[in-house]
Amino acid sequence: MKNGFVAILKGKFLVSGDSPKNWLFLIFASFLAAVMIASSHSADRKVHRLAALNEEVKELRSEFVDMRSDVQRLKLESTIRITVAEEGLLPSETPPKKIKVKSENP
Repeated sequence: MKNGFVAILKGKFLVSGDSPKNWLFLIFASFLAAVMIASSHSADRKVHRLAALNEEVKELRSEFVDMRSDVQRLKLESTIRITVAEEGLLPSETPPKKIKVKSENP
């Protein structure tokens, strides 16, 4: 057991008679490790991008709610009266009249 471990540490399996088989396995294992590392980095990049997009969605939703409340406040009759009063327009003293149109065809 001790001799086998020392032989592995010295790298004798890379220069022995059946070393091409060992080299092919090492190249294959290295390729798989590189693919796994690249896949992990790609997944991490996607997770960070997703977190950034979620943060942007929260900011945009907050901005939307703020704008919607501003628009609702601007649509109020009291706000419109104040705005048009600055330009000299006043509300009508007489209420509007409803116009009814009767058709001549029965």
